[in-house]
Amino acid sequence: MSAQIIDGKAFAAKVRGQVAEHVTALKAEHGITPGLAVVLVGEDPASQVYVRSKGKMTNEVGMKSVEHKLDENTSEADLLAVIDQLNKDASIHGILVQLPLPKHLDEDLVINSIDPAKDVDGFHISNVGLLGTGQKSMVPCTPLGCLMMLRDHHGSLSGMNAVVIGRSNIVGKPMAQLLLGDSCTVTIAHSRTKDLPEVVGRADIVVAAVGRPEMVPGDWIKKGATVIDVGINRIERDGKNKLVGDVDFASCSEVAGAITPVPGGVGPMTIACLLANTVTACCRANGLAEPEGLTA
Repeated sequence: MSAQIIDGKAFAAKVRGQVAEHVTALKAEHGITPGLAVVLVGEDPASQVYVRSKGKMTNEVGMKSVEHKLDENTSEADLLAVIDQLNKDASIHGILVQLPLPKHLDEDLVINSIDPAKDVDGFHISNVGLLGTGQKSMVPCTPLGCLMMLRDHHGSLSGMNAVVIGRSNIVGKPMAQLLLGDSCTVTIAHSRTKDLPEVVGRADIVVAAVGRPEMVPGDWIKKGATVIDVGINRIERDGKNKLVGDVDFASCSEVAGAITPVPGGVGPMTIACLLANTVTACCRANGLAEPEGLTA
């Protein structure tokens, strides 16, 4: 038996379609256009590709897209001034500062200068605290995408045993909070976890977010479990560059009930959830009902 492949590309397209419908309704019924501003500092090639793709998709769903491209040597004061201006701009509902930032800039300081209500990445300390206490917050895009795919596949997650491998602030910790919010029993495992294979082997849901290529083999996975692979690792195999996840897809897909591929799994969901977060932020800012199915 081989696992059902959870097609992130198709699911992300569906989410973008829902976002586009909400945007159309906001324009028609309230004369409001959700606006997303992306701030890019420096010339990091991967970041430039991301920002281009974000801008393109923002426009495709009918939202206003603003890009601020700043020089590599931009001072902290100048960057904070740009963020301050966006915080005050009523036509901008989401602000995203593309990470990583050049070394001379304090990432935490910069992120925490964004208005928490416009922090569509969900990285602001206020949003982290709100998520941790089960209150309304902006939720980080990648874990939100994983949660949407899990809900879509299982319906209810209540009572399921979930193991999150990885404890980063961007994926591991918020993912665990979201799964708790959906009444899973949650274990956060990591490189220091004793008997990691045994811990993973008990899980109905495994979310792998460690950043180590193909670290999780199939014999760790419980038969029929759902495997969400957040990893994106570039490796060389047979003389070619290849993208692989944090789980060994070949062996895991023989045991799992469902699995996300890499590429084409979690990746496409991240930008789709960024757009969803921007619509949510816009609705909250205007005291309107939040879009159903697009929030945690």
